[in-house]
Amino acid sequence: EKMNSAMSEEPDALSVVNQLRDLAADPLNRRAIVQDQGCLPGLILFLDHPNPPVVHSALLALRYLAECRANREKMKSELGMMLSLQNVIQKTTTPGETKLLASEVYDILQSSNMSDMDNMNEMNYRRRKAQFFLGSTNKRAKTVVLHIDGLDDSSRRNLCEEALLKIKGVISFTFQMAVQRCVVRIRSDLKAEALATAIASTKVMKAQQVVKSESGEEMLVPFQDTPVEVEQNTDLPEYLPEDESPTKEQDKAVSRVGSHPEGAASWLSTAANFLSRSFYW
Repeated sequence: EKMNSAMSEEPDALSVVNQLRDLAADPLNRRAIVQDQGCLPGLILFLDHPNPPVVHSALLALRYLAECRANREKMKSELGMMLSLQNVIQKTTTPGETKLLASEVYDILQSSNMSDMDNMNEMNYRRRKAQFFLGSTNKRAKTVVLHIDGLDDSSRRNLCEEALLKIKGVISFTFQMAVQRCVVRIRSDLKAEALATAIASTKVMKAQQVVKSESGEEMLVPFQDTPVEVEQNTDLPEYLPEDESPTKEQDKAVSRVGSHPEGAASWLSTAANFLSRSFYW
């Protein structure tokens, strides 16, 4: 009997964690999710889930929540949080990208009460350790700054996110909505043109590359109009978000458009109910 209900709950776990991740992506929901009774304990339980996409999605949600400084202490002291993150990092079966993401969340929480200087040293030390740990699978990454015409509301941002996540070799991206920019980290063997092709495929946006001239001035360089062949990402996204972006504050005003905190709150209670049903019976 129990076996059947567990089997039928498999897709539910993924859809619940994906919804939480999407809610956490909006800076306006981050405080509420962490204050909620059921969500943080639920996300921690998801870190032990046998289905790898569930674990990855839970980590992305936690990564978004940790961007809000005011959440970090509570997250760090939440029962089982640091231990579960360590388990994900140490498990031999964890995929490489998921390990990197877990170590990044661990670092942010671990250093939540350090001074900025100690913080940097600690993070650099851990990052070196993580790279050594992952060996040659972690090819060097490069950063591409895009100026995206048409990136002017949260639904366009979602379109852009979806297009970028489909490309194999994209590690992370940070949006700077106020200036219509997206900072993308990609593997060094991926051509920046692939990003432009993906964004053009949305039909409503077009990307140019932001480069610095020798005198240090920024210039916009259009990409060639010939589309490049883009290798589709079939497995988990290689997603390794950057540290907090300096334009987060500007973003808040922009992401308020089309954001419904009331809707989020009622959805949170549904999520919490689901979590308590599936984990505490």
